[in-house]
Amino acid sequence: MTFVAGPEHIDELGHVNNAVWVQWMEQVATTHWRSVADPGHQDDYVWVVVRHEIDYLRAVLEGETITARTWAGENLKGAKFDRHIEFCGEDGKARVRSRTDWAIIDKESGRPIRVPAEVIAPFVSSE
Repeated sequence: MTFVAGPEHIDELGHVNNAVWVQWMEQVATTHWRSVADPGHQDDYVWVVVRHEIDYLRAVLEGETITARTWAGENLKGAKFDRHIEFCGEDGKARVRSRTDWAIIDKESGRPIRVPAEVIAPFVSSE
């Protein structure tokens, strides 16, 4: 996904605000889930953030375009699974990197469940 830093994204220091990065991370993760996950799984489950780790490497200024790429991690523990996102500038240099722990919630019960193998399979490499 690509994003353009607009005036509404900029903080007092003249760069993209930290809270905006978190919003963009959620947008990337949600879009990835909806584009890859089985529709039945999307009907049955929702993911919630448990923890974010964010490395702010370089500032992004108003008008700059950045590209996000995401991939599933390898840290599967019970209801939790990790996702990585990297945002790069037009120069190809990383601006922000994140690792987020997400927990899967069964929509019917409203409770966390152990991540079913068939739910996560489309997101992980078979290597």
